[in-house]
Amino acid sequence: MPSGELRAWSSRHDRKRLAIPGEAPPWRPWAPRLWLPRSLNWWIGGVFAVGASLFVVGSLLTLAPGWADRLALTPAEVNSVYFAGSIPFTAAAYLQLWQAANTGGPPRRFFGWRPRDAGWLSCALQFAGTVLFNLNTFDAMLPGLGWFAQDLLVWTPNLVGSVLFLASGYLAYIEAGHAHLSWRPRDLSWWVVAVNLLGCFGFMASALLAAVPPGADGPWASTPSVVWTLFGAVGFLIGALLMQVEAAQYERP
Repeated sequence: MPSGELRAWSSRHDRKRLAIPGEAPPWRPWAPRLWLPRSLNWWIGGVFAVGASLFVVGSLLTLAPGWADRLALTPAEVNSVYFAGSIPFTAAAYLQLWQAANTGGPPRRFFGWRPRDAGWLSCALQFAGTVLFNLNTFDAMLPGLGWFAQDLLVWTPNLVGSVLFLASGYLAYIEAGHAHLSWRPRDLSWWVVAVNLLGCFGFMASALLAAVPPGADGPWASTPSVVWTLFGAVGFLIGALLMQVEAAQYERP
């Protein structure tokens, strides 16, 4: 500062228009503030939570086909639950990218270009990954796909999207922790990105185990792959809900 006074600064909090942790109360009652419809951060967390919840439901229906049978759901209809979940993922990811692109105020940008900004790059990679998940979950609903078509149309975008998610999650982790590896258990923002990163690892493991073997006919899903999808979706759900708590705790007046 011009006066020579040192002041804490957080890239994540600046990008998300949140109060700097050192300037906010150590902890204030956030439960009465969980309804923040004027907060973009609140909406981002809520929309991500909807998408993650649908992935949790889709994973459970895949792992417990008896539940799907009782609901009279075909495999294609179960896959449609994943596709439905991918839409809120993309919507929330774009809102987060728009927010990062417009850090610093006007002029407004739809996407921006800040490749040296870890926060913006994290959001951009995440958005690209969600678009690929839109493609792969939509393609999974197509009838009559052989093993090669499933690997090309479903598995390949899943794998690439998971790589992008993992890179995005790690960049967000670096941004919040200000180090390649950090441990900040008293920092709520650190927990948001750390749990989200665990979700990214879950999706990555799922994608690596999801390749369709030659000769497989009809919709194919490896049980270990779906278990990791469930793990990742739960991680994203918890991270999204923590993001809403973060907004309630640090949202600027």
